[in-house]
Amino acid sequence: MRNRRLVLLDYGVGNLRSLERAFAYLGVTARISSDPDVICQATHLVLPGVGAFGAAIHELRARGLEPVVRSVAQAGVPLLGVCVGFQLLFETGHEFGCHAGLGLLDGEVLRFPAEVRPVPHVGWNQVFQAQSHPLWKDIPDGAFFYFVHSYYAAPRVVEHVLGKTDYGICYASAAARNNVMGVQFHPEKSHRVGLRLLHNFASL
Repeated sequence: MRNRRLVLLDYGVGNLRSLERAFAYLGVTARISSDPDVICQATHLVLPGVGAFGAAIHELRARGLEPVVRSVAQAGVPLLGVCVGFQLLFETGHEFGCHAGLGLLDGEVLRFPAEVRPVPHVGWNQVFQAQSHPLWKDIPDGAFFYFVHSYYAAPRVVEHVLGKTDYGICYASAAARNNVMGVQFHPEKSHRVGLRLLHNFASL
């Protein structure tokens, strides 16, 4: 733990300061960086994100950071995607067109069906744990987390689903594949349980 180097990836899209403050509250130093050398030396990497999938993946690629993220993931470093950062982990996103994602998780990102209202999904909702995972340590099943999103992830591999949420449809609100994991909700805005999840990630 003493040699932990947790990096928040800065690619111009994301609520970096609130995540930084949340980790600081936990006693964890989180470095905000877009420097490939710093990112490649991370022991833990967080990929944040707000806004639209297409704009976010465009910024990541325009700054030359896509291969860096892939390299870190392939090296086995724990990687956590948050909100749109979670969505970018998938193969494709269908928001204002079809955009290729990072492909670190199998599946796509879709808009909530027309019958689901209101959209965006904003506020507190429950996450039901689909399987045990270190991220869920000391977090009760069905705990409430804070959400803000209009699109949802649809993993193709059921074994990758960590958590599910009901918002007109039942969708994957958390997923993981080995060291790559992500959550649709905002742990940094989810009070005690959100802080616990960030603590669990930093402890991996």
